[in-house]
Amino acid sequence: MQRRFKDYLTISLKGLAMGAADAVPGVSGGTIAFISGIYEELVSTISNINASLFKTLFNKGIKPFWEQANANFVLALLSGIIISYVSFMKLAKFLLENHPVLIWSFFFGLIIASIYFVGKQITKWNLPVIIAFLIGTGIAFYITMLPAQANNDSNSFLFIAGAIAICAMILPGISGSFILIILGAYKTLSDAIHDVDIKKIIIFIAGAVIGLLSFSHVLKWLFKNYHNITLALLTGFILGSLNKVWPWKETLTWHTDSKGIKSPLLQESVSPFSFQGDNQLVFAIILVVLGFLTIFILEKVGSKKQ
Repeated sequence: MQRRFKDYLTISLKGLAMGAADAVPGVSGGTIAFISGIYEELVSTISNINASLFKTLFNKGIKPFWEQANANFVLALLSGIIISYVSFMKLAKFLLENHPVLIWSFFFGLIIASIYFVGKQITKWNLPVIIAFLIGTGIAFYITMLPAQANNDSNSFLFIAGAIAICAMILPGISGSFILIILGAYKTLSDAIHDVDIKKIIIFIAGAVIGLLSFSHVLKWLFKNYHNITLALLTGFILGSLNKVWPWKETLTWHTDSKGIKSPLLQESVSPFSFQGDNQLVFAIILVVLGFLTIFILEKVGSKKQ
């Protein structure tokens, strides 16, 4: 695929959006990739990292290797994701602590739009497709109901958490950051990034790389052999995740760490009219609309590039 510089710049911008989404516990960068028209290329590129690729490197040199690896695409996308994820994680933490209703409202609108734009790509609805949709919805909803675990900062656990979370990060609808919270690894990774703890960051990345390379082969096979069923499953994942991004929540249980800092362990969604505190309903509705329009614009940009 021949691309110009501005095409790679656009891919980097999509990477920025993916990284920002993945930094928020409850939103999936995979959703952004799907809507913006790069999801299947991303999965295919990752799954092509194998022995044959490195054989090309040793036998034919760097240029054929670079082309076979689709490395320009990877470099452009990854640079955007990393820059955005590292920088936005701090902002996301601030917004979640100080303006939770507003940030969740924006992402609620984003997810609603995602359900429509991903679901409309299903070319034929039949019983297996409907069942896949319902299963995806049920799995994602169940995951949003799981309580967060206490923080675990062991190196072996961080490696495993990286492998599991990265699989969620490339699945539309399932948030990698939320999986890290459920596993009790989100704060460990956040602190490692903040403190520039190279050892822990490398351990997490190593786990993520292994998990990504393994899981991408499964996704590629599913798209090739069960395209509509896979799309229905992913659409269900997105629908089921709405419970997590509902703006108005009541915290049932709290966790207090060794420094005395409290964080919510278990929350439930409530009506904005029974929400304890300022429901910020007008601003919340505006941000829901903005979130929806953000996905609408991304989808239009993505459709022009396909």
